[in-house]
Formats: sequence, structure tokens, C-alpha cells
Amino acid sequence: MQEIALGGFSFFILLLAVFAVIFIRDAVKVVPQQEAWVVERFGKFHSVLEPGLNFIVPLIDKVAYKQTLKEIPMDTSSQICITKDNTQLQVDGVLYFQVTNPELASYGTSDFVMAITQLAQTSLRSVIGTMSLDKTFEEREEINARVVQAVDEAAQTWGVKVLRYEIKDLTPPKEILRAMQLQITAEREKRAVIATSEGQRQKEINVAEGERASMIAQSEGEMQAAINRAEGEARAIEAVAKAQAEAIRLVAEAIAQNKGLEAVNLQVAEKYVEAFGNIAQKSSTLLLPANLADISSMVASAMAIVKNSLNSQNSRSYFYK
Repeated sequence: MQEIALGGFSFFILLLAVFAVIFIRDAVKVVPQQEAWVVERFGKFHSVLEPGLNFIVPLIDKVAYKQTLKEIPMDTSSQICITKDNTQLQVDGVLYFQVTNPELASYGTSDFVMAITQLAQTSLRSVIGTMSLDKTFEEREEINARVVQAVDEAAQTWGVKVLRYEIKDLTPPKEILRAMQLQITAEREKRAVIATSEGQRQKEINVAEGERASMIAQSEGEMQAAINRAEGEARAIEAVAKAQAEAIRLVAEAIAQNKGLEAVNLQVAEKYVEAFGNIAQKSSTLLLPANLADISSMVASAMAIVKNSLNSQNSRSYFYK
């Protein structure tokens, strides 16, 4: 009997130990980083376990939901959207969101991931419907911002923060793609023609400006040459006049010296005789003085004329002095 009692006691101790291990296992909860566990007590929300070591009451409390607090990327299924100009456009994208309130994420909706995905698709169709086809390719940032704004307002009641939405691809029908390619080709050809015409225009302007500059330079050169010639001729005339004046001055000084007048008389007589000799050689008409026999009287007459002329010049010079 004693052995049976000891055996029963040992079994009780072992059962108690197993119960204690199970109790401790269910009571101690270690929550990983960037996670939040929602605890229910008797089927009702009780608390949220933070990352680290936590304790709950077994059989009374239970972990009903485990929510991750990391940023979650979610692909949205490709869908057909109708643009403002009635063109079909196949669009798909990626939605990024994060759980900010584990309680609302657990009880706000049955499946917040599906709810956010569906809302993103409907919002995308609405935004695309307000834009033309060309604008959808140009305003991707605006489309992303409007989708995020629309989804984030609704997701706040689910304890979720929508961070951003990125369009992965916009695919129009093949006919539209061909038309767009033709449009792009035509636009490029137009730009090429415009660039060529602008180049030709600039070339003609440059040539005209070069010719104008050349003509101006040539005319300025001709003008400067004419000025130089005129200045040269003026200086030459001035030099000749100065030489003649100097010669006349020297002759006058020579005449004023001793025996100067006799030398002049002799030179005049020689020129007089030489002149009559030349007339006799070159002309058939013979000019003779009135008294041909008296050549000395002829020379004397010439010298008298020269003397009178000199006296007249001297008197004028004295008057001016």
C-alpha cells in the first residue's frame, strides 16, 4: 500500500510539473522585432504585446492576431483603364503600406490587404479616367500621388498607413502604339527640317555679314588710299612751290650781288639770240628786228626792259616792307 501511495504521489508531481511547463510556455510570449501581437481575453480585445518578453494568463488570454509592422510591398493586378479620350490603357503597379495600429488592422476589416488592393485599383481607374492618353504618360507622379491620397484616407480606419504607389507599366493598345510611333517619327522629321532651315538661314546671314564687312573694309581702304594720294600730291605741290620760291630767292640774291646785273644782261642776250635762231630753224616765217644791222642796240633794248622790270620788282618789295 505504501508503494502504491508513493507511486501515486510521484505521478501527481510529474503531472504537476508537466502542467507547470505548459503553463509557463503559454504564459511567456517573446514577440520579435517589428511585430505586434493582439491578445484577446475571453474572446474580447485585451492588449497588444510589444516586441520583447511578455506575459499572459493561459487559458484566459490568447494571441488572436500577429501583425507585422514592416513596410509591405503589394503588387496590384494589371487592369484595363479608360482614359478621358476613350482609350483603353492597361496599368499595373506596386502599393507600399505599413500597419500603424495593430488593433484596427485586426478588427477594422476582415482582410485589410485585399481591401487596400481593391481600393487602389478602383482609385487608379478613377484617376486615369480624368486624364487624356498623352497626359497619363507625362503625369505619372501626379497619378501616384492621387492614388496614395485616396487609399490612405480610407485605410486610416483599418490602422494602415499607405506610403506610396508606383506605376510599373502603362501599356496602350497596339494600334495606339503604332500611331504614337508615327507621331514621334513625324515630330523628329519636323525638328530635323527646322534645324536644317535654321542652319541654312544662319549660313546666309553669316555670308551676307561677311560680304558687308568685306565691302566696308574695301571702301575704307580705297578712301584711305585716296586720302594718302591727295596728301602726297599736296606735299609734292608744296615741295615744288618751295623749290621754285627758293630758286627765285637765290636768283634775286645773285642779281643783288656785285656784277650780278651784268651777268643777267649777258644771259638775256644769249637767250634772245638763241630764240631767234630756233625760230629760223623751226618756222618758215622769219621774224627780224627793225634794225638788223645793229644787234647791240637790240641787246641793249632787251636789257633795258629787264632792268626796268627789276626796278619795278624792287620798288614793290620796298613798298611791302
